Amino acid sequence: MSAPLHRPEVLVLGLGNPDRGDDGVGIRIVEAVGALSLPGAVVKLRTGDMLSLIEDWAGFAQIICVDAAAPIDRPGRVHRINALREPLPVAPGLASSHGIGLAEVVALARTLDMLPRVLTVFAVEGQSFAAGEHLSTAVAAQIAPVAHLIADEVHRLATVPGAAHA
Repeated sequence: MSAPLHRPEVLVLGLGNPDRGDDGVGIRIVEAVGALSLPGAVVKLRTGDMLSLIEDWAGFAQIICVDAAAPIDRPGRVHRINALREPLPVAPGLASSHGIGLAEVVALARTLDMLPRVLTVFAVEGQSFAAGEHLSTAVAAQIAPVAHLIADEVHRLATVPGAAHA
């Protein structure tokens, strides 16, 4: 059996629970990315089983994930992480929202040799993750800026020779 073909598109995955305050920021940002109609980008939202991420990214060589992060420094602060080279912060406070976090899924995919060539994570530090809350002001203010950062990233991956290996 030959190896699966990799799609030329970049998969942009929004993660989170829009009914739990700032945990919904990944979903909102990726919805904004979808509204930009970027050539070469496939947009998907993952609000449930995080283990399904491995299935979501099957066949894609280039993945961008967008998620909320537990408060580290200040709400609304954006982190761009190369998940193949840098550790993802484990956020125990968010684990109940997803059941398993992105860091654990990446570790499992690494063990199973199922990582894409590019795995970039944009994480926005949240403030409140309580059920029924809306996005905090600082986090909501990052929706458009991060969507545009992702658009730039998609463009770079699609047009710069060797960018898929960066």
